[in-house]
Amino acid sequence: MSRRLVNLTLDTLEDLPRPCRQCVYWELDPVSAERACATGDPGLEKEAWVSQTLLEWGSCGKLAYVDGMPAGFVMYAPPAYVPRSMAFPTSPVSADAALLTTAKVVPAFAGGGLGRMLVQGVARDLTKRGVKAIEAFGDAKPDEEGEGACVAPVDFFLSVGFKTVRPHPRYPRLRLELRTALSWKSDVEYALEKLLGSMSPEKLLRPMPATSSIEN
Repeated sequence: MSRRLVNLTLDTLEDLPRPCRQCVYWELDPVSAERACATGDPGLEKEAWVSQTLLEWGSCGKLAYVDGMPAGFVMYAPPAYVPRSMAFPTSPVSADAALLTTAKVVPAFAGGGLGRMLVQGVARDLTKRGVKAIEAFGDAKPDEEGEGACVAPVDFFLSVGFKTVRPHPRYPRLRLELRTALSWKSDVEYALEKLLGSMSPEKLLRPMPATSSIEN
């Protein structure tokens, strides 16, 4: 199974799940978003937002592919590019952070570590650009009536290393220090080296014994 991470562009935008491709929840203020959905073409508004953000700020999303199939994505930008961010009771986002707006893994690929892979890709990108942290608004009650899939569950953010910085019964604000995210890979590599170092060369090179099948 091959996995790869690519930047969101106007071309890869088409690989977002269709409801997300047409969604402008984060990209427009609440009134403009409602108007676009009612009388306009939200897909065009989404494309225009991605185009402007790419030109003015740079990469604003990552997509994960598994065996060539789109399996998940995240989007992020400075809070100034995200009008909806000011509508949350736990706003504003910290001055030294970028805002991770949307995070989604296709259900068929859930549980395989793609969420952490996506967030780590964002961390690498933002670190090169001098950003110190990622913040996000999470939904503490995603099964209740509200923003639905537009706001990722709090549990997702906690599972990939975010910490709550401003509590709220429904929409807490969470934060991930980028130096923490970038240490994941080195921690895993260190653990693997420690494990291999504790094993003798004979054990490392010894072929695995054949497993016998059990017939019913």
